[in-house]
Amino acid sequence: MTDLIHNAEGYPDPTAADAIRATMKDEWGKRKFRPFVYICSRYAPDGRHTVEENEEDAIRYARFAIEKGYIPLVSHLLWTRILRDDVSQERTLGLFFGTVFLDLAKEIWIFSDESYSKGMSAEYRRAKKRGYKIRCFSEDLREVEHGR
Repeated sequence: MTDLIHNAEGYPDPTAADAIRATMKDEWGKRKFRPFVYICSRYAPDGRHTVEENEEDAIRYARFAIEKGYIPLVSHLLWTRILRDDVSQERTLGLFFGTVFLDLAKEIWIFSDESYSKGMSAEYRRAKKRGYKIRCFSEDLREVEHGR
């Protein structure tokens, strides 16, 4: 059996080893294995931002997670496109689907400069109850301590 450093004859082969290692990374130089991270941010208008602005922010947060080597799960960007938020049964189903995403994730990343929305608070409580790793970020993508 050969390793990455030696060829089939047992001679050192650093060029091949470097080539193999390079295939194990993506175009950002990150590992190819990417754990899921759940993105928790506002969806509904909050007096400061519209739904559209909150969606743009969520996309920005998802790109940030990708650049950090994760697969972002952003349930409020997906289910609101398929299910109607103004129909109680469909909203409830979308919220349930979001909890399934949350349970798939290795971490939950919460993005907020202010207090959490009702939905964000529920996601935080679920993650805390289940012992998930929780990381908090400001809206300008700086990691901050969470005070909850």
